[in-house]
Amino acid sequence: MIIQQYSISMLCPFKRVACARWVALFHHPNPTRISAGTGGNALHKHSSRNFSASAQRWTIMPAWVIDKYGNNDVLRYSTNAMFPIINYPNEVMVKVHSASLNPIDISMRSGYGAATLRMRRDPLNINAAGNEFPLILGRDVSGVIMECGLDVSYFKPGDEVWAAIPPWKPGSLAEFVVLSGNEVSHRPKSLSHTQAAALPYVASTAWSALVNTGGLNKDNCTGKRILIIGASGGVGTFSIQLMKAWGAHVTVTCSQNAEQLVKDLGADHMVDYKAGSVEAQLRALKPFDLILDNVGGDTEQWALSCLKPWSGAKYVTLVTPFMLNTDRLGIADGMLQSGVTIGSKALKHLCRGVHYRWALFAPSGPALDEVSELVDSGKIRPVVEQVFSFSEVPQAFQKLGRGHARGKTVINITGT
Repeated sequence: MIIQQYSISMLCPFKRVACARWVALFHHPNPTRISAGTGGNALHKHSSRNFSASAQRWTIMPAWVIDKYGNNDVLRYSTNAMFPIINYPNEVMVKVHSASLNPIDISMRSGYGAATLRMRRDPLNINAAGNEFPLILGRDVSGVIMECGLDVSYFKPGDEVWAAIPPWKPGSLAEFVVLSGNEVSHRPKSLSHTQAAALPYVASTAWSALVNTGGLNKDNCTGKRILIIGASGGVGTFSIQLMKAWGAHVTVTCSQNAEQLVKDLGADHMVDYKAGSVEAQLRALKPFDLILDNVGGDTEQWALSCLKPWSGAKYVTLVTPFMLNTDRLGIADGMLQSGVTIGSKALKHLCRGVHYRWALFAPSGPALDEVSELVDSGKIRPVVEQVFSFSEVPQAFQKLGRGHARGKTVINITGT
């Protein structure tokens, strides 16, 4: 293969990780083929529960599910949730040790993005509406690999891993979950499962916004002025640490009672949104190279004026109408409406010398590999606000629903 003509060590760290995964995927001269018997033996080595992941033999597992969209009352504990199955050769099965909640879990519980996610699960529209139920929520997982598909050689049973689960897949509020191998990463060695579960989804979301959309990386970030609007939540606290690890100057907006938290994470300047006009306070500062908006609303009406004009500065928002448009108008019309909206706004602000961008969550094992290195080097740490047991999932949802988070809400599935 062409890739063999080059030394992997010559690539940048992120590309080197992705390349190593690619080589591992296609270069396994003696692949271990998992049969129903070996799968059961592999799990028995790590757990007292025996199972097979083959399509012919499956069993049930405990999980928190919803049978319809609604408020917290729709959450139901089930002891006979469908056991996940490895259907594709690049998939892995993970025994969940810890999970955590994100605002998207509350939104999905209420039906947010139902049309879009239904299309992603069933692109040919073969199944009847409501086929996603019973639905398992939870986008973060830290656990142990129990079985691997035939084409997976980058991981092996017994590996401790973490991952951000795409919203169209069954979530982590269950005993087991099945993921694609390129969505999974080895867990940082310096973190417990409880700590690790606080990072994957917010890390992947922030990475998508700052790196994939914002174009930042460790080589071009030094000295840049970054503004994070809404910095005390999960994405905000991670973004502060990532930008500081890469040498940026970070200004944040949050309330006064979160000041100590964001300063401990490395923020250089804090603007209290309760102490007068945020716009006026920010306009008094030097302009920014990039703004990450976690709040939305009317923020974008004034935030772009705080960017450096005609210098490639970008405004990146994680609060977009994409899902709402598809829910309200249907897939085709919703996507068309979203395209018109982003296009018109981008053109409007481009004429003023700044860039307007939307960012969406994107699962990435290689990105989490990079984050894992930063965690183990002490440059990034998880911010856990509260830990709940598996039996306390409804209480965890209630706590998250009250808002004003100061870190992540974690749920221990196995008590570790």
